[in-house]
Order: sequence, then C-alpha cells, then structure tokens
Amino acid sequence: MYGLRKALTKRTFWGLAVKIIVTGGAGFIGSSVVRLLLFKCEAVVITVDKLTYAAANRELQVHNRHFVEVADICNRRRLSEIFYKYEPDAVMHLAAETHVDRSIDRPDDFITTNLVGTFNLLEAAREYWQELTPANKQRFRFHHVSTDEVFGSLAMEALSCSESARYQPSSPYAASKAGADHLVRAWHRTYGLPVVITNTSNNYGPWQFPEKLIPLTILNGIEGKELPVYGEGTNVRDWLYVEDHARALILVLQRGRIGETYNIAGGEERCNLELVRQLCAILDEKLWHSNNRPHAQLIRFVVDRPGHDLRYALDDTKIRQQLGWVPVEPLATGLPKTVQWYLDNPAWWEPIRRDIYRGERLGKRPASHVQSGLVVT
Repeated sequence: MYGLRKALTKRTFWGLAVKIIVTGGAGFIGSSVVRLLLFKCEAVVITVDKLTYAAANRELQVHNRHFVEVADICNRRRLSEIFYKYEPDAVMHLAAETHVDRSIDRPDDFITTNLVGTFNLLEAAREYWQELTPANKQRFRFHHVSTDEVFGSLAMEALSCSESARYQPSSPYAASKAGADHLVRAWHRTYGLPVVITNTSNNYGPWQFPEKLIPLTILNGIEGKELPVYGEGTNVRDWLYVEDHARALILVLQRGRIGETYNIAGGEERCNLELVRQLCAILDEKLWHSNNRPHAQLIRFVVDRPGHDLRYALDDTKIRQQLGWVPVEPLATGLPKTVQWYLDNPAWWEPIRRDIYRGERLGKRPASHVQSGLVVT
C-alpha cells in the first residue's frame, strides 16, 4: 500500500483535478487520454475498463501513477469500491459500446453498457461526491464523452450542429448515447452533480480497432483484400485525429463550465469513397513494391446498412472561442501517420485479425453484405 499512497500524493494538474478515473481507459480514445494525463499532465490515473474485444491497449502503461481496475461499469458496488479506494478528483467517462453495426445486430449490449452503465456510474459518483468536504466537492468534475451521432443525419446543405441542436438519433448506438447524455444532464439539474459533456466527430489514429473504416481499409489494403464501401460511398463524416480529441477532453475537464456541453470537431468533412481513395493513394506510395497497386482497384460497393445517416457535422465554435482549442493534425498529415503506424505495428493488429475480428459481417444480413468486411463510420 505504500506505493499506492505515494502515487496518490496531491499533484498539480493545471490547477484542477489530480486523481482522475478514466472509464474505458484501455480503449482507442481512452488510452490516448490516459497517455496524455500521465506524460503531459502528471496526473494520477485510474483506468476502469472491462477489457472487452475492443480494448485497444491491453498491455496498459506501466507507470507509478497509473492504476488499472478491471471492472464493468454496470457493477455499481464495484464502482463504489473504486471511488472510495482512490478518492478521485474527477471522472472522465469514455466507456461505451460504440460500433454502429454491432448495435444493429445486438442492441442489448448497447442499452446495458451505455445507458445502465452510465446510470450506475452517475450514482456511484453522486454517492461519493455528496460525502466530500465542501472544498473537494467544489473541485470534483464528472466529464461525459458523447458523439455527433446523437444529432442524427444532416442534409448536405445543412449547417453544422451546435450544442443546442435537437437530438434525432437513428441507430440503437446513437439512441443509447443520447439517453446517456440526458441522464448526465438530469443528474446535474436534479442533484447538482458537477458535470461537463462533450460531443465529438469521427476519430482516427493509432490503436483503433480494425472494424472501423480507416483501420479496416488500411489492413485490407495491406493484405490485398476487398475494400468494401457502403452504398455509393456518398455518406459524409468529419474526421478528427485522436490526440487532438484527447487534448480537447482534458482542456474541457480543466476549464469547461459546469453544466455546459462542448462540440469537438476536426473540420475535415469527407465522403466515405473520397476517404477510402485517399487511403489507397497513401498505400500506393508506402507500399510501392506491392502487387496490389493501385489499391483503389480493391474497392467494392456493398449494400447499405439500415438507417445509414447521410452526414454528420459539428459546429465547434464554442470550444474554440471559450477555451482556445484548435485541432493541430489535419487529415493531410494524420492519415499518412496512421497508415505508417499500422505498417509498423503488425504485432498489435495481426492477432486481432486472426483471433478476434477477421473483417466478416457481424450479424444475419442479406448475403450481398458478405465481403471482406463492412465499412463503418
């Protein structure tokens, strides 16, 4: 216990939280947040993660300020034990089921984790927060991380969604996240729990599980497999490099106003087909010796998924003006960096492709969906 007490000594975290619980800290975005908190902010980090199939970083950083609790956020008793064991100054809630295709095939897991899990985490946090001293109560923060998908599909000519836009979720995933957002706001308004909420556009970068659009395209391209694109590839998404997102999340935790919501966007809207072609061009350049060049010849159009939203776009004026955040990694440099990371790290993704996810369809859909994998966004 001496090592634990020493690590939990109060540290400066730019004047705010110093001991932070990160739920989903082994995931794609969560592990990026954990790395920044440890190595840039000198915070004590408690990762709470169930270590499901999508855990991006199972070999979590070994650091004397990092503690890992393998736990399900649906287990309130376990959550309470973690709160009272570590006495955190803040919670960053990133644990969630996130893959839209999986939510269509198996919505139960999404309702359980994203809604019931968030409810249990809110209750454990509220119970802990209410017993804090007035000073510690004032400094506590609950940061809930959400998605642009809660706002639903936008027309091509429509303006980007502000934080006050109406929720219109289309998929079970988006609906479960929308419900979680409402729970967090209700716990703030009813109980006074000090919360901040962020909504983000599509993330990409190293460590992303291969079922997502960008890593799936990269890895299928490396292996010479088909590059499936839904419909005609006209669906538009805004892309944000994961480290830019992690910086924004930490900034909102530090300086965001209690009860407020902040959009975090990349400002890089692309239709799926354009993005896949851009990745093919990068693969052509980096794999100049490959027999699969040009990689664009591997593109195949597949039957669209149910309820596929046409476009997502967030207006992030608020976080830029109030907190001074801007993304620093454009697609022009972020995509080549990401491709190179996957080229350099087959030891990470090869076991996943072999043992966990082979890029096959996720559920009982029409046979026309059966390709080398379904492009997802």
